[in-house]
Amino acid sequence: MSYDPPRPAGRLLLTPEDREAPARVRRLHLLGLGRRPEPALDAFAGRLAEHASTPYAMVNFLVEDGQFFAGLRVPDVPPVLRGDGTAPEFGRVQPRDHGFCPHVVARRRALVLEDVRDYPRFAGNPVVDEFGIRSYLGAPLIDSTGTVLGTVSAADVRPRRWGREGLETIKSTADRLVRRLEHGADDGLPT
Repeated sequence: MSYDPPRPAGRLLLTPEDREAPARVRRLHLLGLGRRPEPALDAFAGRLAEHASTPYAMVNFLVEDGQFFAGLRVPDVPPVLRGDGTAPEFGRVQPRDHGFCPHVVARRRALVLEDVRDYPRFAGNPVVDEFGIRSYLGAPLIDSTGTVLGTVSAADVRPRRWGREGLETIKSTADRLVRRLEHGADDGLPT
């Protein structure tokens, strides 16, 4: 199994090294996750976006060749347009160097970015320019084996003061979701 290696930029390592990638990929395969969109996870991401009042919310699994959003909520009308007036497409697959979820996975801790432009390590990320992402709130999905399966996250195109409440909410959301992913639930989430 392979994964995209981290890319150094000057002295900053923009995409963290993913030492747990092989174990995570095996675990995701065992759980039947990370290969296809899951309607129940789309609904979950939709509820998270509503609760957080954000245009974007994701249930993201880091797989062999990048990131896969098995649960995704994107706005019907893109909040950012390119210079030529077209809208960028936020697809289900992204390279590992796009976004902030790979950092959450590597850290094994929640990440709160109230304004990504305040952090040189994150300000130059492709999602900042391409999709206009300015704030991010994400937590790892750590299963009972200690494997970080991926993340649950919300993102906005404006700076946000997430505060302690936002941090606690995303962490508890991740904990509830990973339990449901492992043990199944009656709401259609995969088992």
